[in-house]
Amino acid sequence: MSGEGVKMEVEASTAPSEPVKPAEDENEEEDCADLADLLDSINDDAKTAADKIPILTSVLNEPSNRYGPVASALKERAVYALARAYCEADRHDEVVSLLTGTTCAAFFANITKAKTAKVVRAVLDAVCALAPTELDMQSQICRNIIGWCQAEKRTFLRQRVEAKLASVLFQQDKYGEALTLVDNLLVELKKLDDKQLLVEVHLVESKIHHGLRGVAKSKAALTASRTNANAIYVAPALQSQIDLMSGVLHCEEGDYDTAHSYFLEAFEQLDQLDDREKAVPCLKYMMLCKILDGLSKALGISGAVPGAMGIRSDRNDADISGMISGKRGVKYAGSDVEAMSAIAAAASKRSLKEYEAVIVKYPHELQDDLLIKHHLSTLQEQLLESNLIRIIEPYSCVEIDHVASLIEMPLGVIEKKLSQMILDGKFHGILDQGKGQLIVYEDADTDKAMEKGLKVIENMDKVVTSLFSRSQNLRSMMV
Repeated sequence: MSGEGVKMEVEASTAPSEPVKPAEDENEEEDCADLADLLDSINDDAKTAADKIPILTSVLNEPSNRYGPVASALKERAVYALARAYCEADRHDEVVSLLTGTTCAAFFANITKAKTAKVVRAVLDAVCALAPTELDMQSQICRNIIGWCQAEKRTFLRQRVEAKLASVLFQQDKYGEALTLVDNLLVELKKLDDKQLLVEVHLVESKIHHGLRGVAKSKAALTASRTNANAIYVAPALQSQIDLMSGVLHCEEGDYDTAHSYFLEAFEQLDQLDDREKAVPCLKYMMLCKILDGLSKALGISGAVPGAMGIRSDRNDADISGMISGKRGVKYAGSDVEAMSAIAAAASKRSLKEYEAVIVKYPHELQDDLLIKHHLSTLQEQLLESNLIRIIEPYSCVEIDHVASLIEMPLGVIEKKLSQMILDGKFHGILDQGKGQLIVYEDADTDKAMEKGLKVIENMDKVVTSLFSRSQNLRSMMV
């Protein structure tokens, strides 16, 4: 029996087996030639954006429902091209429903969550770049994506889009809504310790507080952003925005030298990235800091001599020709640079009339930017004050109408400014509105003995008060 068993086993082992079919390669490329041909057909220059839209939609909604590696890559390209086509055709309503509607629903359902997040963020960035002025559309598409993320429970993608929405709301000047969104988002991000997103959100928070004129809170938010940025690698584009915001805050505090160095850092990074749109404002801010710093130094030199503020200085500290010469001047030449050069020329001459002519000539370049607009108004006040003091310096009594005619400004503006300067202690005098005259007093020499005597009396008062409080404590202890 045992021999038969062995014989049967041997026969079974030596029996010819059926040929085994080779297993199909799971990574074998599927036939997607038709999809590739459709995508290539939109590269024809003769086709408009409206002609491309139905072709790209047919790629995403093709009946075979192919979602292999090749088909997914082709459909991803189709999503990006469709978003660009909608923007070019000004069909912004369809851009809003592109990602959350039925067009991309099947595609997103058959790819990974990480790939979905990548596509959504890329489309959102592309739409914002192609239609930078359509802030309402950007806001609506962000809200739609956030609602879709909440329904699909995609927390990380929702947080990214909420950070983008906060930035859009800041550009819309909706500071209250943006700040509420940022505060709620920061609570979640600090629990997750997502440093990359914390850097971006804290930077947006700093911009919002600056827009609300809360410089202290803006500095605190920027410090938090820098702290998180020190722990990770930060892309040059984001680092340039951090440096730019640092320069803005230092400029608000009047530290123009430090602000200029930060603006220079941001400008050099953006120049290497060839981002002209963002580099030009940095160059304008650098020129602004040079102008303001030069004028303040010149006025400080003139003001060092009693009664000599407003005298023309031989030093041309507002000269910015060195900043716009060479390759930099050729690369970034334009109306923006010309406007700031004209402002620098007017400031170096202390010419208020020329300054106002430049403001009228370049309204878009000088009034649209809030930082430049704010500091140019400060520059105008400085020029007006220095010119007024220079005019009234030789007089002890002068008619206000004569001052207004010399400076070529309305009488009411001059009266208001002179009264403000008297109250601020810029010079000693009174306005006799009955006679329409300004009476200027000479600066009286201060009595140093009187000042020191008052200080001694003040210190003695503090000593006596301290001794009295101690004696009261001793009496209470004895009782």
